[in-house]
Amino acid sequence: MTARTIHLNAFENASPVNISSGLWRHPEDQSHRYKDLSYWTELAVMLEEAGFDSIFLADVLGMLDVYQGKPDAAFRTATQVPINDPLSIISAMAAVTKKLGFAATVSLTYEQPYAFARKMTSLDHASNGRVGWNIVTSYLDSAARNLGRGEQLSHDERYDRGDEFMEVLYKLWEGSWEDDAVVIDKARGVYVDPAKVHPIQHAGRYFNVPDAFIAEPSPQRTPVLFQAGSSARGQTFAAAHAEGVFVHGTRPEVIAPVVANIRAAAAAQGRDPRSLRIFAVTTIVAAETDEEAQVRYRELLSYADYEGAMVQFAGPLGVDVSKFDPDQPLTEINPNAAHFTRHLFSDADPDRVWTLRDIAEYMGVGGMGPKFVGSGKTIVDEMQRWVDIADLDGFNITYAIRPGTFVDTVKYVVPELRRRGLMRAEHAGSTFRESPYGAGQKQLRDDHPGRKFWRG
Repeated sequence: MTARTIHLNAFENASPVNISSGLWRHPEDQSHRYKDLSYWTELAVMLEEAGFDSIFLADVLGMLDVYQGKPDAAFRTATQVPINDPLSIISAMAAVTKKLGFAATVSLTYEQPYAFARKMTSLDHASNGRVGWNIVTSYLDSAARNLGRGEQLSHDERYDRGDEFMEVLYKLWEGSWEDDAVVIDKARGVYVDPAKVHPIQHAGRYFNVPDAFIAEPSPQRTPVLFQAGSSARGQTFAAAHAEGVFVHGTRPEVIAPVVANIRAAAAAQGRDPRSLRIFAVTTIVAAETDEEAQVRYRELLSYADYEGAMVQFAGPLGVDVSKFDPDQPLTEINPNAAHFTRHLFSDADPDRVWTLRDIAEYMGVGGMGPKFVGSGKTIVDEMQRWVDIADLDGFNITYAIRPGTFVDTVKYVVPELRRRGLMRAEHAGSTFRESPYGAGQKQLRDDHPGRKFWRG
């Protein structure tokens, strides 16, 4: 099995439910504390001490309203609503930690690059270089309706706009200010040398940004860039821009060709394909023994919520599954399905005829992703198997209950990873980017397309 270092991120969101519908009702669950800064600061301290790379914060800008054609079920089951802005909690977590990274999901479709660049630069300054950005283009019609668009841009146009958005950001973050533009010369009365600050003079199809960046460069200049696109266009976008890529699949054999395609696409753009850090999303149910973990899993599953699971399933599927019998096979559901869910459950078990009720049960703990259930030894064996087969660099670990899933992962899984030499003894360097790339790599690698805009 692999001896490759395995990187861990905690997959969170500022809402009562991320992907395990119904488990907010568990007596040990503390998801109602999503509004409480102390929940986030306590979690950050624990994960930093355990050696996690980061807390990854998911987000949505619209309500899941495909199920029953309205958001009522989402409200009842707290399925990704209510939800707060993930950027709002990063500074508090950064204040109580020194090494842990923080990656927030922000949709570029509803941002302007000039203002967004300043938000991320400000957070990178406040955290001393520990901010990342999960780049998404959004898929919810409810977001488009409420954010100034009568309807969504087409799938490809969202990525066309996204490519130009990224170009503007690179010009602002990497090219507008030279490294030594800030002089703070009290004797001469010069804070910034204006000769070393440059207007970017961008004029494009979607954006016109003529002037210099309004903020000075942060420790990383560009935040660590993540992406999770699953379409062919999304994978091309990830290969061009992402440093970390999140992949979804129920078996490593399903993920392996996706990973290979992304790495090959990165190489075609002149990047080292090994420089992309690729993470699978998973849920961990850990205990002292395999038997205890299985008991725990069944107990967690007893709190799963059919309606909440269907709210989540209907959103990306684009089909109101409330109209179908729960025992109707998935193959009979309207085939107008989103690309990343249409065949997901057939891939999980090709010989099984899946029904909506089966899907809801599978999603009850850990949503559409895989579940690693067992002792620390069993779970790390499975991690190594996935890394070997799918060519992964680590895992995005989502919760069943909060903070219990992370507490159990730290208690049972992390020690086994360390015992096998699969998890580093301490964080590398002081910035987020140094966690995946090693001490000294604080800014974009030279082979990253954004680095060509750097003035030095």
